[in-house]
Amino acid sequence: MVIRDELDKLVKTYETVDFIKDDPIQFPHRFSHKNDIEIAAFISSFMSYGTRTTFVEKLHFLFDNIIHNEPYNFIINFEPEVLGSFNYRFGKPRDFAQIFNIMSELYKFDGGLEQLFKYGHDNPVKNNIFIPVTDYFYSKITDKDAKGFVNMIPNARKGSAMKRMCMFLRWMVRKGPVDLGIWNFMKPSELLIPLDTHVIQMARTKGLLTRKATDLKAAREITDNLRKFDPEDPTKYDFAMFGYGVNNK
Repeated sequence: MVIRDELDKLVKTYETVDFIKDDPIQFPHRFSHKNDIEIAAFISSFMSYGTRTTFVEKLHFLFDNIIHNEPYNFIINFEPEVLGSFNYRFGKPRDFAQIFNIMSELYKFDGGLEQLFKYGHDNPVKNNIFIPVTDYFYSKITDKDAKGFVNMIPNARKGSAMKRMCMFLRWMVRKGPVDLGIWNFMKPSELLIPLDTHVIQMARTKGLLTRKATDLKAAREITDNLRKFDPEDPTKYDFAMFGYGVNNK
């Protein structure tokens, strides 16, 4: 099949160690301990919106100057004052403080990110594993005026494509030269494609997406079509779609 052959070739080209250096996944790759990796990955994923060079630069500053390359220690002992004036686009210091405070509570009392996502996987709401995850965060909001919160942690109950959480799960579940593969409660075959601009454009061009809305149903449609090419690992084609977008700018 022509489309599959083209995609497989692009995967081989872009799913390499060299991909890491310009991608937000570079930050969790800094670490070797599980808690550090998943916390760094979650922070890197929810900040991955807007211009890539800009949010990567912001992440460098955050990890080097505020987190001091100790993500777990930072979260467990989080104090809002350490953020100073740190911000990114819609996310103001109060938004970051809200998220980090909730993450601190999650790790102190509720088992951490893997336990939360595993709960969502085992107890999905409306076939959506992200609803229990975002319900946890939204149930613990104390600052109702932290408007940037919803941009970084979208409410899965509102039908969002959950692009950044899909990307985060890919990082955590898939094993490869780029993805970290440290979680085992779900299979790579269950992952959904992160629905970014490159993915949407290529999917429409290649007939992998007919749905007009950019939502979780669209992510499922594309992933279902990609499973025809590789039933066990459909989201590996995220690299191909990224490569296609780069090659066809």
